Amino acid sequence: MLNTPWQSLVEMNRLGSEMDRVFGRYGNGSGRATAFPPLNLWEDDDNLYVEAELPGFELDDLEIYVTGGNQLSISGERKQPEHEAAVWHRRERAFGKFRRTLELVGRVDSDKVSAHFNNGVLMLTMPKAEEAKPRRIEVKAN
Repeated sequence: MLNTPWQSLVEMNRLGSEMDRVFGRYGNGSGRATAFPPLNLWEDDDNLYVEAELPGFELDDLEIYVTGGNQLSISGERKQPEHEAAVWHRRERAFGKFRRTLELVGRVDSDKVSAHFNNGVLMLTMPKAEEAKPRRIEVKAN
């Protein structure tokens, strides 16, 4: 039996919906998987800042590295809770190891990076390397 264009379109829509359903469980509900942990990265004149959501983690479960002056690596492990004689009905929170590495928008002074962990939110303050800071250029007139 030959598929008509209409049947092919219906089948493609069904396949797309199924993909959204499967991948939506692991992402943001849009059908696209998201990286873990979710990060915010911003800067001012002197520093780069990273904020990472890490609910359920202990500080001892995290490792943070700045390498090469412009690469940040955050890794850790969320341990699965032990529930003796329990039957799981829903498991939406992921457990296990993760590693997230990103290239920063400029070089930082890795000796001066500070990290604070409060209420499941990791906050990094990374001072920019002197050569990465903006410099005002004075213009001289003739």
